[in-house]
Amino acid sequence: ESELKRVDIHEGLDSTLLILDNRLQSNAENFSIQVIKEYSNLPKIECYASELNQVFMNILMNAIDALDTKRIKRDLKEGATLPYILISTKVLDKNCVTVSIYDNGSGMIENIRNKIFEPFFTTKPVGKGTGLGLYMSYQTVVQKHRGKIKCISAKNQSTELIIQLPISQN
Repeated sequence: ESELKRVDIHEGLDSTLLILDNRLQSNAENFSIQVIKEYSNLPKIECYASELNQVFMNILMNAIDALDTKRIKRDLKEGATLPYILISTKVLDKNCVTVSIYDNGSGMIENIRNKIFEPFFTTKPVGKGTGLGLYMSYQTVVQKHRGKIKCISAKNQSTELIIQLPISQN
């Protein structure tokens, strides 16, 4: 898992979702979080699979936390859209694929969005997060895989993290 190899990104996403299944299900107080997958036909990409899966885990955990916060605040009014995460993949060009993870949580103001990839920055309460997940995800995507990661978010609307990865590391 620690070596560079060609992998199916969808398998990594699906196994991460399987690990997180418990957090996605409903309980006595909350609705379940719907996961919508819009997977394109992707080639296998050359990557460090376990590190990339950790990136997916970090981003999906943050999305679930944001949706949980929204559910706890009871922001779901009558007729409101239920919480969901949309994961889409596509080939950007012959050398690059994108993975987009979108949630319809509470979104972020620009001041927070500009800091999310900084080490130790967190909006979570003490004991709930270290502020290292997105920092390490940025390092993995940008420095280790020569890719890009960006965040699009608007307060009270949504958040989308878009990862661009080269198909080959050569």
